[in-house]
Amino acid sequence: MSSQRSQPPHQPLVEARGIVKRYGATTALGDGRLTVLPGESHALVGRNGAGKSTLVSILTGLQAADEGTVSFDGEPAPPLTDRDAWRRKVACVYQKPTVVPELTVAENLFINRQPLHRGFISWRRLRAEAADLLATWDVRVDPEARTADLKVEDRQMVEIARALSFGARFIVLDEPTAQLDNREIERLFTRMRALQDSGVTFLFISHHLQEVYEVCQTVTVLRDARWITTAPVADLPRQALVEAMAGENVADRTVRTGRRRGAPTPADAPVLLDVRGLTSPSYDGIELTVRRGEVVGLAGISGSGKIELAETLAGLHTPTAGTALIDGRPLPFGQVRAALDAGVGWVPRDRHDQGLVSGMTVGDNATLSVLDRLGRFGFVGGERRRQVAAGLIDRLDIHTEGPDQPVSDLSGGNAQKVVMARALASDPRLLVLINPTAGVDVKSKESLLARMDSARDDGIAVLVVSDELDDLRRCDRVLVLFHGRVVAEHPAGWHDHELIASIEGVDHHG
Repeated sequence: MSSQRSQPPHQPLVEARGIVKRYGATTALGDGRLTVLPGESHALVGRNGAGKSTLVSILTGLQAADEGTVSFDGEPAPPLTDRDAWRRKVACVYQKPTVVPELTVAENLFINRQPLHRGFISWRRLRAEAADLLATWDVRVDPEARTADLKVEDRQMVEIARALSFGARFIVLDEPTAQLDNREIERLFTRMRALQDSGVTFLFISHHLQEVYEVCQTVTVLRDARWITTAPVADLPRQALVEAMAGENVADRTVRTGRRRGAPTPADAPVLLDVRGLTSPSYDGIELTVRRGEVVGLAGISGSGKIELAETLAGLHTPTAGTALIDGRPLPFGQVRAALDAGVGWVPRDRHDQGLVSGMTVGDNATLSVLDRLGRFGFVGGERRRQVAAGLIDRLDIHTEGPDQPVSDLSGGNAQKVVMARALASDPRLLVLINPTAGVDVKSKESLLARMDSARDDGIAVLVVSDELDDLRRCDRVLVLFHGRVVAEHPAGWHDHELIASIEGVDHHG
């Protein structure tokens, strides 16, 4: 079902031009642009890291742009310090609730601005004003209900009503359907259309591209921290939308393979990792195998369960059901050390928080996983550790003054190589890599991916979780998770638009 509304020519309700936002050396947004007309639902789409969240944080006054302008109704945006002025312009309803669950609906609607009588809160007036506000916007929720007891869709409508009560007529919906079933989604869309008819304008952010076609009139695409296109939804076929997000023209693409020419195929190799029915709050009924010398990718949007699944196999979490065998033996859950002893090497998702001990040297960090092999009775010989560390530094081409240099002195790429060195130091049978090339320069990225290739050549089973298509291209096959389930498998040679369509949950042939 498509909702296309013809718009008379209007001054934009919201306009962002030439938005640039940097965090140190990282450009989170290089050219952010957005023009939203009054009364429309305008979709903002892009893959993870495209710059959507940064643009929204600037549009809602949470942070200032380094360059560029934001205007509402043709007037410059308020100063960041004037929160009340921002509340009258725009509000964001996030995936995670910003209401206070223990308070009633009425209390949440007027928190910090309750009607007073002789210096005390007038509970009668509070309930009456809440009932009036909900009725005005046709939000059918009991003002005296405890917010924690509401369904997700009703809680979202309470947040929208609260925003409208400040005077805002521009509402950002950030992944509003992530926790809703199909009937709830359709009810949300019905309410959105009714609010549009009452003069409310929406910026709709979703990873589910089919929803863009159901509820939005216009779509803006960001890619690689830049504006790519803005177009009427009716004029943009799904394949063209996926191509805009992927940066790839299907007709121009040659087929790529994950395996180097002449490299042995793992099809007949023995299964090293065998996962059956693995279930947790983040994923459900996962079945997968990885053979010796095979690289298997895990892809999916944030919230798909891919990272939690990989972390479970690395010993960080304990599933509620299911089994995992490594070389036919049960893989221990919930204990990183036990997983290491069982033959699992691990590159965590965040090298700063989980990967490196910043006060230690390069050599200490690289050999943390193998201290028990470097000495007896808990004593580790310094010379032996330096020899092993020097070998790892050479093997991974880590640019350092030597094993005794503080790891905090290294560049991001070399620091990530230290994390990879530690994962390989234990001679793992299974290598679990989570975002292995995140935040590194191009040369370091190629070096890290080369280590992945050599691990495959050594007969190690490799599981790679990544949002980076370049990482996934080196895989023999890629499994796509969506809402905690494996929904697709792509053998080496996939096209970018095919994989992205699976990741985003859209059938690009439709």
